[in-house]
Amino acid sequence: MPLDDERTQLDAFIEEYRSAIEVTLDCLTEEQARRQLVSSATTLLGLLKHVTWMQRVWFEECVGGTSRRELGLVRTPDESFRLSEDDTVASVTAAHREACATARRTVADLSLDAVVTGHRAGPRTLRWVYLQVLRELAHHCGHADILREQVLAD
Repeated sequence: MPLDDERTQLDAFIEEYRSAIEVTLDCLTEEQARRQLVSSATTLLGLLKHVTWMQRVWFEECVGGTSRRELGLVRTPDESFRLSEDDTVASVTAAHREACATARRTVADLSLDAVVTGHRAGPRTLRWVYLQVLRELAHHCGHADILREQVLAD
């Protein structure tokens, strides 16, 4: 992989983190996945729900050009962590996998140098979007690892 082209490497890193954040929910009960261990609304299940929302924002809104309203997405990152009574490990994981599949299809025919214009802050390259998503996924995987350690220590 170190000698693969840039796109192949970026795709591989994003897929690695997509899987890693899902793995943090393995073998947990619904209660454990929802357990709030920090002062914010951050929970393991909420993190997966947030990264699902985040990827939909970057790939479906920014790259695909469909507004959050049209996509049925909450408006802010803080709202994206909030769990409803209907959210389960299975349902949030399924939504994450669907968002990932949609993201893959959305970018399949685009080069990293393609300029995408769907973000409200203005145009950017697909490469920038990839790096932003990778940064967010890595950041939240770290949070999820720590929360999982805390949940399992109880």
